[in-house]
Amino acid sequence: MRSRIPRQQAQWPQTQAARGADDDAGLGAELAEVVAGARRRVVRGGDRHIDTAHLLHSLLESDPEVRAAFGEGATVARLLGYLVQRSIGYGLRWQGSVEDSGGPPVVEGATGFSPLAAVCVERARERAARRGDGAVRGTDLLAALVAEPRARAVEVVRRAGVEPGEVVREVDAEAAG
Repeated sequence: MRSRIPRQQAQWPQTQAARGADDDAGLGAELAEVVAGARRRVVRGGDRHIDTAHLLHSLLESDPEVRAAFGEGATVARLLGYLVQRSIGYGLRWQGSVEDSGGPPVVEGATGFSPLAAVCVERARERAARRGDGAVRGTDLLAALVAEPRARAVEVVRRAGVEPGEVVREVDAEAAG
């Protein structure tokens, strides 16, 4: 017997996120799990793209150096709390909108990312290249995410009581020392 309920076609972002090549952003094997975690959040939340907050959430969960960049204390717990809440209310105002870089889409190889997240991925690659390392580290991506004032990740970081510039300085100091 044929069902009366029409089959729904999977939406592109969810399909892309479910099957996506975890290294399509060119971040390397070290951050493939970060991208995979962000893709899972996109699917679970029914979001359209991986945005900077998805990436921040995945970085905080998987990278001890990223957590260390926020210092000691309850800051990481506050950050994770805000990020978890996004799917149950805090981030609902973001649903249906695209995190935009404000410029033309010039970044290639970041399929499924919001325009601004794609720009941040490119900036993380540039940080790794300037360091003389082909491998992008979690802290490279973190610095790129929090250096962009229009990023949703910056909004979350500020809500947790952290100044994004301090995070970038901490990451740069750690890389230099």
